[in-house]
Amino acid sequence: MDKLLIRGGRRLQGEVSISGAKNAALPELCAALLTADPVVLANVPRLQDVATMQRLIANMGVAIERQSDGRVHVNASGLSTPEAPYELVKTMRASVLALGPLLARFGEATVSLPGGCAIGSRPVDQHIKGLQAMGAEIVVEHGYIIAKLPAGRTRLRGARITTDMVTVTGTENFLMAATLAEGETVLENAAQEPEIVDLAEMLIAMGARIEGHGSSRIRIVGVERLHGCEHAVVADRIETGTFLCAVAAAGGDVLLRHARADHLDAVIDKLCEAGVEIHSEAGGLRVRSNGAEQLKAQGFRTTEYPGFPTDMQAQFMALNCVAQGTATVTETIFENRYMHVDELLRLGARIQVDGRVAVVEGLAGSGVRLSGATVMATDLRASASLVIAGLVAEGETVVDRIYHLDRGYDCMEAKLRGIGADIQRI
Repeated sequence: MDKLLIRGGRRLQGEVSISGAKNAALPELCAALLTADPVVLANVPRLQDVATMQRLIANMGVAIERQSDGRVHVNASGLSTPEAPYELVKTMRASVLALGPLLARFGEATVSLPGGCAIGSRPVDQHIKGLQAMGAEIVVEHGYIIAKLPAGRTRLRGARITTDMVTVTGTENFLMAATLAEGETVLENAAQEPEIVDLAEMLIAMGARIEGHGSSRIRIVGVERLHGCEHAVVADRIETGTFLCAVAAAGGDVLLRHARADHLDAVIDKLCEAGVEIHSEAGGLRVRSNGAEQLKAQGFRTTEYPGFPTDMQAQFMALNCVAQGTATVTETIFENRYMHVDELLRLGARIQVDGRVAVVEGLAGSGVRLSGATVMATDLRASASLVIAGLVAEGETVVDRIYHLDRGYDCMEAKLRGIGADIQRI
């Protein structure tokens, strides 16, 4: 099993190219199922989850080809099996995104209940309720969601859908399904993430009629068919945030190419308050830091976009561990997203957790530093937090079970090595 070996204490200098966003590429691969015409996606990251999604739709009879330049060609004209089996779904929750497009185009879909990171409950009941409001008949049997249109109907019907909670994948499923539905669909309490905006822009390029994307109310007027398009996947804001935290903690001067500040306002504001210098320039974001000893720990509360993202909580906690002062972190999205804490403690971090609240006492100025050890990744973003801590820790840190990391970061160790980190895969 692959591990990462990190020798801490190196400043970071140079340039990093931020890859396309996993959380945009996954729904956009599913959006290609909505048409029989060819679809070309550019800037698709090389990630385990993306490879799994490609295998998933190829298993349905879809022709899919990845090119060396990051472009993926998808042709769903020969789709013959509108089913997502457990063997391919079990490692990735995003596979539920096939449900809406398959149901909208073919009038039926069978999708296994999903798997993925064990960071808490992410129920699919909101997906089911929303699609039922659009006229689908859905049952859950033997671990599968089985959906179909009623006898005599050939299309879903427009509906007003208000979810009980803000759900990103739910919003994406409804958005895709509604493009081919009869009449108007209005999504209330919709998620507002940049990845949803990017998906909507792709669907519009395919001929969909959508307005309000990026707000909590999205309106879709269904059309009879969608056509092919070429679309570039938006840059990954969470990869951007992770590298911002890495440079902040380790110190250095790095240009993050393709990164966009407007997609990460809450994180950038906290980093600037901590003492990090960040500004936009041609081609991306420049980040400068004098290292952890000059940083001030920052408290924050995770919440839905545009608030502080739960996917950046672990990485910023690692930064707080080595900064000056004490900070309180409150996790409001997932109930089990502090599994990285025990591993950070193995490195010498000072963290106390009470329910959804973590109090982090920074080590800067105490005369104590993080000390390298063997740690175990428990989920995708936890993996990144351990890498950041390892970049600062004295001695050698070994991060085990990095298959979690490979699900969401495109060649992370190679990118870090390219800007001066002493890190290798073993």
